[in-house]
Amino acid sequence: MAERIQKVLARAGYGSRRQLETWIEQGKVTVNGVAASLGDQLKEGDTVKLDGKPCSPKRLWQQPQQVLLYHKPVGEVCTRNDPEGRRTIFQSLPAPEQGRWVSVGRLDLNTSGLIILTTDGELANQLMHPSNQMDREYAVRVLGEVTPEMMQQLRDGVMLEDGEAKFADIQESGGEGANHWYHVVIQEGRNREVRRLWEAIGVQVSRLMRLRYGPVIMPNKLKPGRWMALEGKDLDNLYEEAGLKSNAAAAVKKTGRGAIRSTKPAEKTSKWPSKKPGAEAEKPARSSDRKAGTSDERPKRGVKKARPEKFNPRKAPRIRGRD
Repeated sequence: MAERIQKVLARAGYGSRRQLETWIEQGKVTVNGVAASLGDQLKEGDTVKLDGKPCSPKRLWQQPQQVLLYHKPVGEVCTRNDPEGRRTIFQSLPAPEQGRWVSVGRLDLNTSGLIILTTDGELANQLMHPSNQMDREYAVRVLGEVTPEMMQQLRDGVMLEDGEAKFADIQESGGEGANHWYHVVIQEGRNREVRRLWEAIGVQVSRLMRLRYGPVIMPNKLKPGRWMALEGKDLDNLYEEAGLKSNAAAAVKKTGRGAIRSTKPAEKTSKWPSKKPGAEAEKPARSSDRKAGTSDERPKRGVKKARPEKFNPRKAPRIRGRD
């Protein structure tokens, strides 16, 4: 079955749909020795070259669908090569089975949280395309007073230098004073949009973390700088949300610095023998007790004062921007 050339190349991970369309317009893509045009139909058996280099037929037509979830820490950049020598997210990822990882959107240097990466450029394009209005949910810590009127203003829309923008939803999620958190949802991917919206009403963002992209919620076990493969029903749901069909995904075999390894927790051991039903376990006497002649009883320890529970923005209720 013939398909549009930019769609096939994007799905095979040769680049994003937009990038490939630019290369086609520049004459960098040929089919059977002839320069390709936007919308040309490609079928199995055609010889495709990108910038003079042949494209693998296996990669074009039998591309395994691989999707990773990565928890980007503050201080990493989302480019492949940084001229300033800063660490990039791609240095923490495993090698894909075929093609290369395409990032679904970006996070700036000082923003942490969920980034979806895939070898399927068509999936990446669908998830990022403005017409799909995919939810992006963030936890935001702000400095400054936020009134109900200001929150409503952010819902209704604020004029920025590149046009009007708004939060599809905004909810308080806990904290006090300088540690006040909100959950917000946007449905487009403009540069630094969340920060600029808050700055437009005179509030400074002190911490920003992406928790959700579309139907994918960042798992609590996914720690900063680590990745995990998205598989099974979760992968099918992501393709369905993007309006695409999912095939069986190939497992990521290679593990690296960022991999989550499933480990069985070690059983807890105690210096005291466990009690048996209906019988008291005999406890060894402490040396201080022996001197006092009270080896049959273990003195009670002091009761420690319970610490207040630390607020965790990732455990706050999820919100949905769509109706």
